[in-house]
Amino acid sequence: MHLLLLLSFFVSSPSVGDVEIVPITHASLILKWEGKTVHVDPWSKGDYQGQPQADLILITDIHGDHMDAEQVSKVSKTGTVVIAPAAVQETIKQARILNNGEQTTVMGIQIQAVPMYNLQRGPEAGKLYHTKGRGNGYILTFGDRRIYISGDTECIPEMKDLKDIDAAFVCMNLPYTMTPDEAAGCVNAFKPEVVYPYHYRDSDMDAFKRAVTAPGVKVELLDWY
Repeated sequence: MHLLLLLSFFVSSPSVGDVEIVPITHASLILKWEGKTVHVDPWSKGDYQGQPQADLILITDIHGDHMDAEQVSKVSKTGTVVIAPAAVQETIKQARILNNGEQTTVMGIQIQAVPMYNLQRGPEAGKLYHTKGRGNGYILTFGDRRIYISGDTECIPEMKDLKDIDAAFVCMNLPYTMTPDEAAGCVNAFKPEVVYPYHYRDSDMDAFKRAVTAPGVKVELLDWY
């Protein structure tokens, strides 16, 4: 009985409308829509066996679990478009730069770069793990579906102010981003239809689920680890 409950706790290959979601590991995922494959933060520690190569790659930041040049090369093919902030393009030379507040459309997918940053947490006093403007979160529009990918961030005002999000991938884990309660507080503010916690490692998912109290918001857990 316990095993059945555990298995039912996770959802495999879910979809948001006609957008299929494939969790890979930690902050890495794949979105499939109308024959197109979008890889987000491809990382060599993930299992990509059987997955299609990328039509579009999105990279959020310069840290190794997000920017992995070797894995970007492995999942790329002729014509693959890589979108990233300027700090990433210094290493991933083929990337097209998209900075906070900018947007573009690639293969019918609208891509909006939004802020992701720390408010208070860093490796030492006066320094932050993620500085404002360096990395990107993304809002992707697939037809009439809007999907938010937070990147590594704390509960920043820009996340609280999001509107009309169908599905959200929201990070958490200390010391680099935020606690489950803090992440839930942001989710309660912008009220996506469904939230998929990711980048959470050993964070308490039960605490996150309890803290998401906004009416109509569904929490779904995917098998990242």
